[in-house]
Amino acid sequence: MAKKAKNGFEVITDREVRFTAKKLVFATGIRDIMPSIKGFAECWGISVIHCPYCHGYEVRNMKTGLLANGERAYHLSSMINNLTDDLTILTNGKPDFSLDQINTLDKHKISIIENEVVEIVHEKGYIKAVVFKDGSIRHFDAVYAVVPFEQHCEVPAVLGCELTALGHIKVDGFYKTTVEGVYACGDNTAMMRSVANAVSAGNMTGAMVNKELTDEYFL
Repeated sequence: MAKKAKNGFEVITDREVRFTAKKLVFATGIRDIMPSIKGFAECWGISVIHCPYCHGYEVRNMKTGLLANGERAYHLSSMINNLTDDLTILTNGKPDFSLDQINTLDKHKISIIENEVVEIVHEKGYIKAVVFKDGSIRHFDAVYAVVPFEQHCEVPAVLGCELTALGHIKVDGFYKTTVEGVYACGDNTAMMRSVANAVSAGNMTGAMVNKELTDEYFL
């Protein structure tokens, strides 16, 4: 845990070791919440993937599924369509698309399956097929999936750091949170989840913390 102290912050570990600091930086990431679909977690990050920018090139031209619905599914389908001509949206229930969106999906020959997904058949994380509640089976080489997430660390919220509507820690252009002296960087602050972006954010955060500490010492 962490709490505000007279000259900054006090951090207490699980073993009751106490540290004090003038500034805090949270680079604690986020935790994906896996759906209760058999085989899903075992395939996550291998053949069940989250981002066409991160994984799309490796699974291009493959028979591809997209486990999502509504605006998010429509947005991702436009990008995945650039990587494969064989894309099927798995809405896991009643589709949530406007008529214009459905017409656009039809134009690009992107089909929609409404059946509930109950299992992903795989071999060591590599997907073989998707099994639906009605017993039907569809074969895929890769499946994109939109899953919810939560902050990996609860301490920023306990300190009063504001979160965005999507659940990220709210920061300004210098990675300052809404609590004075507290910074956050990496996946816990942004939708663009990549090592390159996290490193860039961490570099800027370190520079800003150093500048503030230097300015305070110099005065």
